[in-house]
Amino acid sequence: MRYFLYSLFLVIVFFNPPAARANDAAMSSEDLMASLNGAAPASVIKDATLMTMADMKVLRKGTNGWTCMVNGGVPMCVDEVGLEWVHALMSKSPPPEKIGLIYMLKGDAGVSNTDPFAKAETPDNNWVKTGPHLMIVGGVKAVAPGLPREAKPDETAPYVMWPGTPYEHLMLPTD
Repeated sequence: MRYFLYSLFLVIVFFNPPAARANDAAMSSEDLMASLNGAAPASVIKDATLMTMADMKVLRKGTNGWTCMVNGGVPMCVDEVGLEWVHALMSKSPPPEKIGLIYMLKGDAGVSNTDPFAKAETPDNNWVKTGPHLMIVGGVKAVAPGLPREAKPDETAPYVMWPGTPYEHLMLPTD
């Protein structure tokens, strides 16, 4: 549990600006469920642990190994390996060499495709905003040898995000 909470703390600090954390913290269980509706398959959300990102409050303890949350207004659900991968990213340590999944079926708020640690868009950091998608993380090189690895990918087709970094992962748009 301590590893889990530490991982979530790192996600909050790194990916969630203060104003967004305040909004996320104010979410009730009902608000969180409404926001998560459609962020992942209903079968994932149904038995997942639900948390508020801003204060790491567990609103519901799950039974299926998934954690669903809203981060800066962006809902997502992460499996156990996906959470390990996020922890590795936040602590700048080697990611797991096993496959994890992250559902973001409501899209994202935008991120650099070349710099995993960029906090804002700049003219040269290849900012992308992918619509609804699934992320496959950890051990990706073995499963994605032929996918595009461009700095400015077609965000409507599968591509490798953060190519050439230890945190490269597959982006699989679902629209």
